[in-house]
Amino acid sequence: MKFHINHRTHYTYAAPVTQSFNELRLRPLSIDGQVCSAFRLNVLPAAELRHYLDFYSNFVHVFEVPESHSSLAVESSAEVTTTANLLDLKATSVPLNHLEACACFAHCYDFLQSSSLIHLSPEIWRLAVDATQGQTDVWQTAVAIMRFVHSQFRYVPFSTQVHTPMAEVLEQRQGVCQDFAHVMLGMCRSVKMPARYVSGYLYNGAADQLIGAQASHAWCEVYIPESGWRALDPTNNQQADERYIKLAIGRDYQDVAPIKGHYRGTKDNTMQVQITVSLVDP
Repeated sequence: MKFHINHRTHYTYAAPVTQSFNELRLRPLSIDGQVCSAFRLNVLPAAELRHYLDFYSNFVHVFEVPESHSSLAVESSAEVTTTANLLDLKATSVPLNHLEACACFAHCYDFLQSSSLIHLSPEIWRLAVDATQGQTDVWQTAVAIMRFVHSQFRYVPFSTQVHTPMAEVLEQRQGVCQDFAHVMLGMCRSVKMPARYVSGYLYNGAADQLIGAQASHAWCEVYIPESGWRALDPTNNQQADERYIKLAIGRDYQDVAPIKGHYRGTKDNTMQVQITVSLVDP
């Protein structure tokens, strides 16, 4: 499938601010059957854009606005083609004891550890053990965890914030897509299954487009020995297929936030986000 994505974020400050430094992860990845064929990024006030690849090979833009300004606008547009290579949710892969070797793999190590928003506590381990009781296969264990999170946690918009830790979500038993992803990651890692956070967009709708922040999404990828990274979405209880557009991967939301930065000035500001995902070619 081919998509056009437009992502616009606008900040308005209650008083002029200065020395704004920003880091963006808005360029979709070209990886695992996904190709970003075109990308454009504009910021206002105008600033010089620099870019680099971070530790997880995400595309990062950085810019500074040192002079006084009362608003900041960041707008990206991209064209992305996606394909899907899915495993049957009923398929079997390899026995769980094959996970022992993953701790020695450089591409897995970080995704077996606690991170900024995910603490591998006895509570999350107990939850994972209960959810996967009787499972002996790696893929089926991952699917069982996805289904558990989907069934046991309520999707409640605005019930959490972007920096809400997994431990708080466990207490509330509710959240949004990033919280569902954090819980699933914690459960997978607690049973020694490498699991990483994915940020991106989800195209869904007969009108061929989604407008608004609900088009921004988060899901998980788990590492299956001999099969590689496989994407599961606990919010929707399904695999991530060709409707999912990947922006960045990391240990949790902190690693992949689309926009983050700091400035000198008032704390009072408002943020508006508008995202449009349009189907160009099925």
